[in-house]
Order: sequence, then structure tokens, then C-alpha cells
Amino acid sequence: MSRVKEISSESIREWERISAHSHITGLGLEGLKAKPVADGMVGQIEAREAAGLVVRLIKLGKFGGRAVLIVGPVGSGKTALGIGIAKELGKDVPFVHLSASEIFSTDIRKTEFLTQVLRKAIAARIHEIRKVYEGVVKELEIEKAPHPYNPYQQIPIGARIKIATKDQSKTLKVDQSFAIQIYQQGIEVGDIVQIDPELGRIVKLGKSEEALKEKGYDITREVILPIPTGEVFKEKEFIYPVTLHALDLAFARESGSDIFSLFFGAKETKEIDPEIRKQVDEYIKELVKEGKCELIPGVVFIDEASMLDIETFAFLNRAMEQELCPILIFATNRGITKIRGTDIEAPHGIPLDLLDRLLIITTKPYTKDEIRKILEIRAEKEKIKIEKDALEYLTNIGEKTSLRHAIQLLAPAYEVAKENKRDKITIEDIKFVEERFVDVKRSVEYMKSIEEKFLK
Repeated sequence: MSRVKEISSESIREWERISAHSHITGLGLEGLKAKPVADGMVGQIEAREAAGLVVRLIKLGKFGGRAVLIVGPVGSGKTALGIGIAKELGKDVPFVHLSASEIFSTDIRKTEFLTQVLRKAIAARIHEIRKVYEGVVKELEIEKAPHPYNPYQQIPIGARIKIATKDQSKTLKVDQSFAIQIYQQGIEVGDIVQIDPELGRIVKLGKSEEALKEKGYDITREVILPIPTGEVFKEKEFIYPVTLHALDLAFARESGSDIFSLFFGAKETKEIDPEIRKQVDEYIKELVKEGKCELIPGVVFIDEASMLDIETFAFLNRAMEQELCPILIFATNRGITKIRGTDIEAPHGIPLDLLDRLLIITTKPYTKDEIRKILEIRAEKEKIKIEKDALEYLTNIGEKTSLRHAIQLLAPAYEVAKENKRDKITIEDIKFVEERFVDVKRSVEYMKSIEEKFLK
């Protein structure tokens, strides 16, 4: 498994989205009641309980032909709620995050782009007997490199992982795709994993009994497993999820279309032939009949939903009626606005015939206590230490400006603290970065104060 140095734009987007919400592991519910703080979720009690009911309806097969709309102000946890729903639906459930504006910046037809998005959100969990590495993670080091578009940000390009059974251990070097999968699944030392070198997949099976004893969890959502015995590299049933879109791409490559483009000058395209998709669907149907596969509808989260146009809404409305369709979650912070592509105004810029089919969940601005707790969680996730009075000062900033602005000040404040030979952020560090990085309101006020200096 040689490390891949080339970094794809798809992996960059995936990494950025993982980083922002990697602390979310569910909706933080007990039955249908939301705990004040749980699974990385804070506050938004009514919204989370509504989302819990959606999850239950989906699991009972009573959600067909419907979708969800999350409405709330900027920075009120709409995306976190969507990720929480996907996590609650179970392991291997794909989550596809899409900004509405992306649909209009692609070089392929809208219908093709949307078809690809929907098929990315449907996974097939395939069972195969394969040669895999299996064991408990003893050591884990993520190798990082500068972001290709922002050299000051680090993204993973590979990893070194040591896994062991009771009888043997091996250290493996893996590439960027593995490193991102490690982040996606929250894999850490003490977890039991399977690695398929041919498929390029790593799967977290659960947490080892020894790790459970060492960390002293009273309650955990993890599957607890004994450490495997025997050799690390063995023949084993490997259960892995693969999206229908990934299979489409694999079948397209096997069909030789790329070679045809290379040698005969055909126009290279990112669109997939419908015949290829038909072959994939037949292949999956056969595996399902043989008991070697289960289909897992996932979640498509569409942010900035008011920016979608009438054609896209019509396409998605039809898609909801299909036998196999992922769960569609729309999100917006708009009120009454025009439906794009028409002169008609509607709530949230969404056609009324589609609105009638949506369960609408509202999110509210966070309270001061909730902002403080979210900042604590983010600081812990980013391995940033902060003094209590500094956390309180930052919380006040979040309450006055926005939660996002307060979160964004954490990293630069920590760098200032380290520059001053401190291992914890102090109030002085927060004040230093607060003076240098203004919030939106202060930025607007500044622009107005010197408006006459701008070109007309």
C-alpha cells in the first residue's frame, strides 16, 4: 500500500467537512428525549427530538415520499443536526453534504449531477471472504501536508498504523484515502479494525475490552470486542460499504470508456452512461438475492436550499417518489423569497407542492451556556487548552457576535499563547486576536466609516 501524494479536490472537500463536525456522533437522545449535552450535540432540544422522530419513522419504513427542511439562523447547528440524523440511522450510512450553489458551478448537466449525488448517498454493504489485516490499533500516526490551496492549513496525506492480535503485530503505511477513512470513523488507539489492502478500505469493528477498561467508560455506544487471536493478515469475511456511485465509476472504468477517449479522440466526460448504471443495479440485485449484500439509503443534506431552481426542485420531488431514494434534508436561513427561475415568492424559496411534503424543523440561536459548552467541545476536539476566565470571555464574544466567530478565534488565540510560551489560552490571547480579527458587524461598520474612499 504505497502512499498517494496526489491530493484530490474531492478528498479536500470531504476532509474540510469532517473537520468541522467530527465531534458529532448522534443526536444525543434517550428514547425520544434529548439530553442537554450528548454525542457532541448541545441544546436545540426540540429540534433534536423532532429529528429523533424522523429517524424512528425512517427505521420503521414510514418516511417514504417525504423529506425534511431545517430552518434557522446562521450558525444554529443545521448541518450538525443533519449529520446527527445520519449517525443515528446506523453504521455505514452515507452522508452527502451539498451546497445548492454547487449544482450551478458544475460542467455536467444538472440532472446528471443530481443523479450522481443521490447515488453517492445510497450504499451497498457487501459481504466477501477476503484477505484482510485485522487487529487492535496499538499505534496511530497521521501524516499531514499543506493544503494545496492553502499552504498554512494541514490535511492528512497518509498514516502509519500498528495493529495487533494476541499473537502478532504489524505496522502498515497507508495512503490518503485510508487517513481520511480513519478520521471519518473516528478510529483511535484501542479500536479493533479490518483493513483490506486491495479494496483500499479500513473498517472499524468496535472498541477492545482492554481499551474500555483503561478509559473507564461507564456507558459507551461502541461495540465492545475481544482482541482477535492468530495472525494479523488472515482470510476473513470482510463487510464493507460502497456507494452506488463508486460502483458506477468502477464499472465505467472496466467498460474501457477511458481508453476509447485516449486513443480515438472521443470527448472525455464526467457523465456516466445510463447503461452502466443499469449494469450496476443488476449486479447489486444479484448480490442481494444471494444474501451477500444489503442496501443502505443514506442522507443528502442540501444547504442554501433557497438557491435551488424550479427544475432542481422538480427533479428532487420526483426522486422522492422512487422506491429507493436517500433521505433528503434541506436547510435554509431564508424567509419569504423568490423561487429561483420564476417570479413566484414562496416560504424559504421552495415551491408549495414540495413544501407540503416536508417535515419542517426549526433551530434557534444558542444560549450563552450552550455557546460555552460548544466552545469547550471544539477546544477539546482540536486539543486546545483554555483557561476558565478566557473561555468565559470567548463565550461573551460568541453571544455578542456569533458562535462561528468565537470558534474561529480559538486556533489563532492558541498560536498566540504558544508564542508567549503558554500551554493554555488566556484572556490576553483572546483580546489580542479579537482586536485583529473583526466580526461581521464590526467589518460592516468599518466599511461604512470609510465608504467615500471606495471606487464607485
